Parts: sequence; structure tokens; C-alpha cells
Amino acid sequence: MKKEKYFQLSQAAVEKLAAEFGTPLLVLSLKEVKKSYNVLRKYLPRVKVHYAIKANPHPEILRVMAELGSCFDVASDGEIHTLHDMGVAGSRMIYANPVKLGVGLEACRQCGVSKMTFDSASEIEKIKNKLPHATVLLRLRIDNSSAHVDLNKKFGASRENALELMLKAKEAGLDMAGIAFHVGSQTVSSDPYLYAMDIARELFEEAAAAGLHLRILDIGGGFPIPEPKVKFNLPEMLKQIAARLDEDFPETEIWAEPGRYICGTAVNLITSVVGVTERGGQPWYFLDEGLYGTFSGVLFDQWDFKLISFRESDEKVAATFAGPSCDSLDIMFRGRMTAPLEVGDLLLVPSCGAYTSASATTFNGFSKARFVVWEKVQDIAGEQPTLAK
Repeated sequence: MKKEKYFQLSQAAVEKLAAEFGTPLLVLSLKEVKKSYNVLRKYLPRVKVHYAIKANPHPEILRVMAELGSCFDVASDGEIHTLHDMGVAGSRMIYANPVKLGVGLEACRQCGVSKMTFDSASEIEKIKNKLPHATVLLRLRIDNSSAHVDLNKKFGASRENALELMLKAKEAGLDMAGIAFHVGSQTVSSDPYLYAMDIARELFEEAAAAGLHLRILDIGGGFPIPEPKVKFNLPEMLKQIAARLDEDFPETEIWAEPGRYICGTAVNLITSVVGVTERGGQPWYFLDEGLYGTFSGVLFDQWDFKLISFRESDEKVAATFAGPSCDSLDIMFRGRMTAPLEVGDLLLVPSCGAYTSASATTFNGFSKARFVVWEKVQDIAGEQPTLAK
């Protein structure tokens, strides 16, 4: 089977863009965002996509997703107001944070957001007091130790407590509409989704027997993007999910909340070597971007970023890569094999659109990396990007 291709800048484009805009530089391809959205629409045609904007809230990504007709997964008052100020109706948002702040519920009231998730009895009371007619979905805990990031360690009601909580929500006067689950980030097999749907099907039937007719199933996100040494067959995975949805939930409204899959491959980072030294017999390369910037994903997302050097050399060395701040924590990689580098060398980091710039800071006074949109600057680069496999 042919591997999926994704956005990656060529050496010539990297050099021209770095010369024009400086580094560190983030290059966003809106065409790649559209491609990812359309893949989900192709293989999961019944699914109403809600982009999880926490993965990357760049305004251009939000604009394109809104134009494509996407809905949105929001988790805070800030995200709600950001979309509202862009003209996105509250009816296109789901407040998918199972534990809500008062300001978040107030933002829902102000901006017309009425759909949300919950996973505990305390949330029922909070929602009832602020939005007594809200449409709610119970967030179900699904164990999946194979996930890159296991969100179920923090969120989700147990299978044993699910029906009781749904009945409590109904008794409180809320529109108890369905079940939501998230099998975990970067899930590379359909099995966890199929397992979760088995449990959801049982709960739909138990709820119906108790007089509660559920009509919505939210299958969360977790769809994978390319990463080193990880293999998966995304079309086949999505086909299996779609087939099970048709079999077990033919009349149910289906939602999903992809984040990483929509934006992960849409951004490339260009960064420069700004310092070279040797410690403990190993070369150290200091970059102008670090853990407090785009590489925040090393800490917060446990992501193993690919570093592409354009130096041609048969020699490879095990090196340490560190960021520019004065914090000794600011070390991204140890023992990473690379061609020997020099100050001024450029490195390309593909597939760094998710959980990177979104969690970057200005610690130590360093500015966040500048963004440019590829479709607006590719004339400067003078060519189309390569499509890596």
C-alpha cells in the first residue's frame, strides 16, 4: 500500500524562507489542513467533525476549518470567546472539558453553547445551575495503554457508574443525549475504538431499557499522524470504524473531536544552530528554539520530533540538542544521531503542528516563533514543497 504523503519543505525552500524571515520560523500549510479534514470526511462520512482547537488554535487554521463547515471542540472560556469573536455560532461548539470552570459555563451562556460533556455528579449540578436545558453527553472512560497519551487517566466515568449518572442528568432536567469517549491520542489501530463502541452499544441498550433514549455518540479523536518508527494503515483503520458505526449505530448522530490529525502534519519548523560545544565527549548543539517554544511538545506531548539536517556527511555523531534559554531543563534530545553541525546550520522539523506552538511560552524573554502561511510565501521559496512519506 502506498504511504500517505504529508507536507515537508525542501532544502531550497528552507534556505530561502530562513533568509527572508529569520528563524525560528513555523511554516503552516492550509492545504494540508484541508487535506486532513477531507480524509476524515471521505472515510467517516457520517461523522460530524469537531476540531479540538487546543492542538493548535492558530487563527488561520480556525478560519479554514470554519469555512470547511467543521464544528469545534472547546475546553475553556478563552476558546469559546475566540471562536465567537470570529463569527462561529455556539451551535457549532461542544464544551468538551468534563470539569468546567464557572467562567466557562458563563461563556457558554453568553455565546450560545449548549452542548457539553460531563463525567461526574458534581458536573450535573454545575451545568443545571447555569444552563438548565443543556444537551449533555456522558464522557466514558476507556482504558487504552497503547495510546501515545492516555487521556483516560484523568477523565471519564466508569462503565459501572455510567447509567446511574445518565439517569441523574435526565432527572436534573438536562437533555441527556448520548455518550462520548476518547481512546487516547495517536492511536494506531481501530481496536480501541471498536472496544469502546461495544461498551457504548451496551449502554445505549441499558439506557433504552431504563426509559432513556440516547441519540448521539461522540467517538473523540486520537487519529494518528506519521511519527518515527510507527506504522499504521489509516484508511483501513477508518473503514473499520465506519463499518462498526453503520452496524451498531445506524440511526445515531456521530461526532468526533480530532485535533492532532487535523493540524499535526500542517506545520514545519525551521530552526538554526546558534551554539556548538563539547561536553563529556559528546557534541552539543544549541538551537534558537527550545522546550519553552515549539519543542514544548517534547515535555507536554512526549513527542519524538524528527530533525532533518542538510549537511552531507558519511560521519554520524551522537549529539545533544538544547534550546536557547538559561534553564538547564531546556534540553530536547540526548544521543541523537546527526551529521556534525556548525553554527548557522539550518534544521527542518516536519509534522510539528500539534501541541507545540500551542503550549509555547515567552520564558526568559524569548519571543515565540513567527508563523508564515506556506500558500502566501511559496513564491518566495520559489517552488512547491516536497511530499514526504
